[in-house]
Amino acid sequence: MKAADVMTRRVLTVTRDTPLEDAVRLMLQQRISGLPVLDEAGALVGILTEGDLLRRVETGTVKKRPHWLELLLPPGRLAAEYVHTHSHKVEDVMTAKVISVTPEAPLEAIVDTMKRARVKRVPVVDNGRLVGIVSRADLLQTLAPPADEAPTPASDEEIRTRLWAELEQSDWAPVKLISVEVHDGVVALKGSITGEWEREALRVAAENTPGVKAVEDHLAWFDPLSGSVLEPDGDEARAGRRRPAP
Repeated sequence: MKAADVMTRRVLTVTRDTPLEDAVRLMLQQRISGLPVLDEAGALVGILTEGDLLRRVETGTVKKRPHWLELLLPPGRLAAEYVHTHSHKVEDVMTAKVISVTPEAPLEAIVDTMKRARVKRVPVVDNGRLVGIVSRADLLQTLAPPADEAPTPASDEEIRTRLWAELEQSDWAPVKLISVEVHDGVVALKGSITGEWEREALRVAAENTPGVKAVEDHLAWFDPLSGSVLEPDGDEARAGRRRPAP
């Protein structure tokens, strides 16, 4: 997937001359944490975020330093901080260096950008024009299918084929030590594993396969050093731990 597939196309914006109070009021009313800032030609020139508003004279959160330390700081830095914490114009408070992406940017690259830059949203720009914005909430939407979406029907053979294909392309899966059986949508995992993390990963892979109703764990732990196989303890474990799919 790419930015164009998940971005919010109707983006609320402000201009550089917008009064700060109006911008904050808009953020509160619309329950958004950031506003792109456009110039007179409609080009993206900045973004106003909650982070830009953390230190303000109105809230008493302006950074306080010892007087001797302020004497050592360049006057220009102190003046710039004063403008940022006291001005009532968006242009003076916004972040001017905006990180943006194109509509064709893959989601993986967008997530990497968000994590590296520690931002919650990324404007989407096409030929210098703002066409959308991707927020963390937009990314979360991809994890939640529509409420009215019906479960995908699948035969036992289709389930096994899809699951086995997923395991074969995974570097962690012990495909030579295990087998997969499916009956009435219930996946039975059998064979040996070399660590408990493999057991959990196999379970997740099975649960994520469309059509799976439940997963039964018949896996035994294999010690590669001694060559011994340790069967799970207890009658329930020997019969196979059954867990319904989410």
